[in-house]
Amino acid sequence: MSDVLRFELDCELPDPGIRERTERLIGFEPRFERAQRDLLMLLAPDEIRRWSKRKHHRELPVCGILADRYPLMIFHGDVGTGKTATAEGIANRISGAIEQNARLMKLSTRVRGRGLHGEMSKLVGEAFDAVRAAAGNKGRVFLVIDEADALAASREGAQLHQEERAGTNTLIQKIDEMRALKGRVLVILCTNRLHALDPAIVRRAARIEEFTRPTEDERRELLRRDLDGLELTERDLERLVAATGPDPKTGRPGMTFSDIRTRFLPAAVSEVFPEHPLSCDVLLRVAKATMPSPAIV
Repeated sequence: MSDVLRFELDCELPDPGIRERTERLIGFEPRFERAQRDLLMLLAPDEIRRWSKRKHHRELPVCGILADRYPLMIFHGDVGTGKTATAEGIANRISGAIEQNARLMKLSTRVRGRGLHGEMSKLVGEAFDAVRAAAGNKGRVFLVIDEADALAASREGAQLHQEERAGTNTLIQKIDEMRALKGRVLVILCTNRLHALDPAIVRRAARIEEFTRPTEDERRELLRRDLDGLELTERDLERLVAATGPDPKTGRPGMTFSDIRTRFLPAAVSEVFPEHPLSCDVLLRVAKATMPSPAIV
């Protein structure tokens, strides 16, 4: 399988296109601030020892534990909550804080293969070999694996095919091997179903970050930003915030970020384009008619 098929994305960092997309993400900054120190420790494990000697005049025992962590983070949550976009944005942002050349490589689900005996393991192994080669001796690679439950399914499942078990085994083995590269490769798994991941992979994660549907404040910020220029009143905005949120009476969940930006807002514009202006009444009507993505359980 060619690298073109193996990786959905392979680009040098920092990338202006990713930076532009990141600027549109709601809630990115607090997530980045929470993850930043973990990221820097994972990417530069030797710096932990230097910090200890500088601040404590000795190497604390905890330094060995921190330096030996797996270079793995897991982002999990419902579809459309921004996991993959945040992973790409974090890689792009943190690349500016390190001096080495950096790359972002996003693994394609095509690496699962066609189900032939040994194929999935072979393709996963080849993909990680390509990542290792891209990192070289001095570079850094951020490897994002989207829909990670397709490659890292729990081996405890009775219905799991033998080929999938072998693929999970290979993925665990390759993540273990990345630890020896001392921060030159960081793996970020994105999944809608944390419970479906193999426990051995979850145990290896240095950080697990949950992505939830937008809060009331986040919906307000998103709508205020995306509808700037409509001259909505504060009451109009609050009605839209409520209309895109959960409905306790019916049990309907709130909209995801993706629901709002790729379904609700485009549908509202299509209601009036090109003859009429967009209004709060139209937005409210379309919001009530837009079914949020079902929650993943």
